[in-house]
Amino acid sequence: MSARLSVAVMAVLLVLYIVLVGQRAYLLFVSGEPIAIVMGVALTVLPLVALWAVGRELWFGVRAEALARRLEREGGLPDEPVAVRPSGAVVREDGDALFPAYRAQVEAAPDSWQAWYRLALAYDAARDRRRARAAVRQAVRLESAERRARH
Repeated sequence: MSARLSVAVMAVLLVLYIVLVGQRAYLLFVSGEPIAIVMGVALTVLPLVALWAVGRELWFGVRAEALARRLEREGGLPDEPVAVRPSGAVVREDGDALFPAYRAQVEAAPDSWQAWYRLALAYDAARDRRRARAAVRQAVRLESAERRARH
C-alpha cells in the first residue's frame, strides 16, 4: 500500500473516530450527571489533540515532500550508488559510508536547507529515523526562512 493511500485511510478512520466519540460526548453532556459531563469534556479534548497531532504530521509530510521535489529539480539529490535490499531499503553499510560526507556538508554550510535535507537522507539510509526527522525539520525551517527573506 502506498504511503498516500495509508495516510488517506488513517485520515478517514480518524474522522470516523471523531464523529463516534463526538456522539458519545454529546450523550454524556446531556445526561446532566457531573461525572458524565467531565467524561464528555475528556471525550471532546482527546480527539482534538489527536486531530492536531495528525494534522501536524501531515503538514510535515507535505513540506518534506515539497523540499524533496525542489531539491530534485535543482539536481541536488544524492546520486551515489548504493546497494538496496529487495524491500528497497538501502543496505546499512552503504548508508553508513555516505554519512560522513553529508555531515561535513552541514558543518560547512549550516544554513543550507539542501545540506540538511541530504543529511536527513543519509540518516534515513543509516536507519536513524529520529535524527532523519530532526534534520528534515531543520531543512524545512531553513527553507521557510529563506523563502520569507526573498519576499
